[in-house]
Amino acid sequence: MTLDPARYQKLEAWIREKGVQEIELMLPDMNGIIRGKVVPANRFLRGLEQANLRIASSIMIVTMTGGYPEIAESGNPDDDLDLDPDSVLVPDPDTIRVAPGYRTPTATVMTDAYTHEGDPIPVAPRQVLRRVLDLYAARGWQPVVAPEVEFFLTSKNIDPDLPLETPAGRSGRADTVSQPYGIEALNEYEDLIEQIYEYCDIAELDIETMIHEAGAAQLEINFNHGDAMSLADQTLVFKRITRQVALANGVYATFMAKPMDRQPGSAFHIHQSMLEAGTERNLFATDGGTDSKMFRSFIAGLQKYLPECTPLFAPNVNSFRRMRPQFSAPINTQWGRDNRTCGLRVPVSDARNRRVENRLPGADANPYLAIAASLACGYLGIQQGLEPTAPLTGSAYKLPRSLPRTLDDALDRFKGCDAIREVLGDTFCRAFTAVKEHELDAYEGVVSAWEREHLLLKV
Repeated sequence: MTLDPARYQKLEAWIREKGVQEIELMLPDMNGIIRGKVVPANRFLRGLEQANLRIASSIMIVTMTGGYPEIAESGNPDDDLDLDPDSVLVPDPDTIRVAPGYRTPTATVMTDAYTHEGDPIPVAPRQVLRRVLDLYAARGWQPVVAPEVEFFLTSKNIDPDLPLETPAGRSGRADTVSQPYGIEALNEYEDLIEQIYEYCDIAELDIETMIHEAGAAQLEINFNHGDAMSLADQTLVFKRITRQVALANGVYATFMAKPMDRQPGSAFHIHQSMLEAGTERNLFATDGGTDSKMFRSFIAGLQKYLPECTPLFAPNVNSFRRMRPQFSAPINTQWGRDNRTCGLRVPVSDARNRRVENRLPGADANPYLAIAASLACGYLGIQQGLEPTAPLTGSAYKLPRSLPRTLDDALDRFKGCDAIREVLGDTFCRAFTAVKEHELDAYEGVVSAWEREHLLLKV
């Protein structure tokens, strides 16, 4: 698999213009962890010409604990990564950007993994999202998304057995109570926030605004709406920049779904709309400004299928600690207009900006897989002509839970959903399930501090 000459020339010109000396080849794995290589710029360009930028294909199925699950046999040797063949890395020229904060002029670029025969590796998260986007493109539809990412700042935590603590701000004091949209609370971390903004500007991330969320030292960044793949890339880069800036300022930034006791969780909300390809017409609204049939079916697809693919937006055991009413996180797929208790919220908007906000994903989700899952569910709703429930006007927390309570339950439901498996690809679904079951098995072998505290001398 080689890069088109025109795209190669675009990359080379950009590298020469910026004076870049090193390139970080970035390949997101199942968990959204960035894998890859760092190579000198000249070596990078030679590797593009010769198509010999390679990496072990197994890195895409590394678990959070550093293990490698066994993938169930499918009968197709191309689907199995247990033999760990090399894959060829092909950079996406549209994703190259300056990497801020390095002494040596450095750039990062997202890559796609291919076999030596030129076939895309189906378990790669970017490929999974591209597979879903291709379904839309074949119908002349262009999904548009706008992510919102929440995260906490914490004091450094060297001992994982100790709970996290809120860091001191400029005043020398730490947040202790909820400060939603607090300007003074935000200003406590002004220097760190300004550096995040500076680095995001250098990396050309299309961020809109930052606010202080409900938790102590909990912040949220909003991205401007745009192309789904580009926004997934930008979300991943933003997470990395934020963690690096936090460390440089002597604190941690964490995107865990529920990192602290007695604090809310962190979400990855996804606003979604649909344009007619080649025009600016929003297909989610009629010419008269009312909700279109496509819009209703899209919501219905989210309602029906999101509970079946929960592991794609709640991928860790910790993810399910967030999804509790007392922490302002959804527990079902009810939808409503400007109703934040619902998993699916339709903001007040005119026809041009008609959209639905999926409030279910946590900040720990792989952005490619969370966006792919959300769009896949909506696509199935449109294809099947589904009709949603009536919009909810009361609190969704008073209605039954429709989402799984545990990762174990979520994986069972995910494995049994043939419709989602067909859209996302069987090979990916088998590999993803194997990774998550491997992690779940490791977690279930650990005795927690809660068990020692409450059971050790009482049972």
